[in-house]
Amino acid sequence: MNYPFKSLFSCLVGMALFIPLSPSVQAAAPDGKPYNFIVMMADDLGAKELACYGNTKHQTPHLDRLAAEGMRFQTCYATPICTSTRVMIMTGCYGFHTGYFNFKSRLYSPKADSPEYDIGSKFTFADALKPSGYVTGVAGKWQLTGSLPTRVYDCGFDEYRLWAYKEDLPAGVKHTGAWENEKSQKTSRYWHPCIMENGKVLPTTENDYGPNLYTDFLIDFMTRHKDQPFFFYYPMALTHSPWDPTPDLKNPGQKTSKGLQPNVEYMDHLVGRVVAAVDKLGLSQRTIIMFMGDNGTEGSGKAKVTELGARVPMIVRCPGTVKSQIVSDELTDLTDVLPTLVDFAGGQLPEKQVIDGVSLAPTLRGEDKPHRDWCFSYLADGRILRDKRWLMHGTTGNMQFFDCGDCRDGTTYQDVTTSQHPDVVAARAKFMKLLEKLPDPTGHPGLVQPSTKNKQNKKQAK
Repeated sequence: MNYPFKSLFSCLVGMALFIPLSPSVQAAAPDGKPYNFIVMMADDLGAKELACYGNTKHQTPHLDRLAAEGMRFQTCYATPICTSTRVMIMTGCYGFHTGYFNFKSRLYSPKADSPEYDIGSKFTFADALKPSGYVTGVAGKWQLTGSLPTRVYDCGFDEYRLWAYKEDLPAGVKHTGAWENEKSQKTSRYWHPCIMENGKVLPTTENDYGPNLYTDFLIDFMTRHKDQPFFFYYPMALTHSPWDPTPDLKNPGQKTSKGLQPNVEYMDHLVGRVVAAVDKLGLSQRTIIMFMGDNGTEGSGKAKVTELGARVPMIVRCPGTVKSQIVSDELTDLTDVLPTLVDFAGGQLPEKQVIDGVSLAPTLRGEDKPHRDWCFSYLADGRILRDKRWLMHGTTGNMQFFDCGDCRDGTTYQDVTTSQHPDVVAARAKFMKLLEKLPDPTGHPGLVQPSTKNKQNKKQAK
């Protein structure tokens, strides 16, 4: 197998030529001004956790409203684990082009001495928008590699407020806040959090709740930059465990009990704050809001090479541009985010730049043509591939095959792995042919490979 691994940074060195993504791009909102972009990605949130995706327990009125005012995709794939998804969405590339098939420093991720290891060396969606005059910001959870203290700036962001691990703090600075796990020296991302803002420690108290502070930064950012095109990436801290108590929405000044439900519902509340701020600033018709998750829910899909591990919500709103009250059967995965942003921005991609994603702009505008024939996900040496009817997942030599019919949520899929029905045989052969162009990471010298001497590398990140 010939692997198409190559540092995206090295592909860009010495290049000055740019080409349009599409000749039919609408580069301005209805008012003639450039679009703004807000990309929100919840942490550990499978699609099944939202009411608009059928959950009968969680109350998510703000995301339900966002879906009603825009377009909701029934099938969107992330990867089943954190780091690989974050690299995927930022670069528009699958793991075989970035080296990231797993959580950083774990099995089938780039070795620390590999040129693929540093996310700052890769071409990101912030890099893609800056030539079009966009000011860029990020808040929430980073959890990626890169050189301190410049790694966020290296990825094209002008401003940031991010949860920081102890090792992310400047030399000589001690963490004085709460601990999520003091034994492992993991700082708190929630109450009394450890936060870095634009290269400096942000002081917090025991009454400060991290997700509020990240959201405050986003709202302040777009308020300050409302008169210029902006792009803000919000990889949220919620709803990742430990599912700490959240501020009680019904009883101000109090906290909820621990658990997934209050975390999902407070995440929804924060989305509502962001959307309300966009509307109040008069930016609704020129701000494209995208919401998704980074992998399936912890304990219910996360870190599993199954559709439950990869299927996340995808909701997009921009009144007057994105068709409203649409539940789309089109397939998408998070590689599509970067080309979609560049498409709406009327921007350009570097010549010969590898991008695996396909712009969702035509679908979002309501154009009557298929978006893509299949979507794809992966974790370590496992792969997940589906089209509108069939689904395959597993590892090489141990693939399961399903007939999904018209179902998208896994409830009525039929396992046809051993079926010899002609339709199944033909579909299975088609999928195996596709997988030849979507290689797994086994044997690649630039990645961490299984080793009997290093049991740690055999563990999946949790």
